[in-house]
Amino acid sequence: MSTLESMTDEELALSYINGNNRAFDELLSRSQDKIFNYIMYVVKDEDLANDLFQETYLKVITKMQNGRYTDTGKFFWWLTRVAHNVIIDYYRAQKSSRIVEPTKDNDLSNLNSNLVMDSNRESEMANAQVLRDVKKLMEALPEQQREVVFMRYYQELSFKEIAEITGVSINTSLGRMRYALINLRKLTHQHGVNLVLE
Repeated sequence: MSTLESMTDEELALSYINGNNRAFDELLSRSQDKIFNYIMYVVKDEDLANDLFQETYLKVITKMQNGRYTDTGKFFWWLTRVAHNVIIDYYRAQKSSRIVEPTKDNDLSNLNSNLVMDSNRESEMANAQVLRDVKKLMEALPEQQREVVFMRYYQELSFKEIAEITGVSINTSLGRMRYALINLRKLTHQHGVNLVLE
């Protein structure tokens, strides 16, 4: 029998569903930092992020105990999707209208998805600084734009994966990224920040 540490997330999830509470403890320890950081980048408020984090894991436990998790080999994506839905439910309950949606005639021709970074140390340091600057500027973006930037650049998810997690089309994910990049460009001009990747 394999130890909990050597099991995949999916194996741990199924083990928890079959009654092994220690399996959930291992899942929690593996995922909690990433999920909390994801929620925090979306909501920008630590107290709210803590509340939504707890709500996320309560929903995860409930769904798993009620047989609403199926092993697809994508446990972390499923978990992120639950967190996403908890955030959306919160904003719906607050009747928030702070999210800006792109127009229907969204032109994606200017979106450059072929960013290639050199692996030399100088470039890595410059790129790390750019990503730190982007994190600061992200705070000013609307929630859906901040979410797609975080998933793409900090969780390194593809637009297809982002679309699956957030429950929208790939074009909508690309559109949100396009608007986020436009807004980030405006913010860089306002704050005199250079966001050129080496």
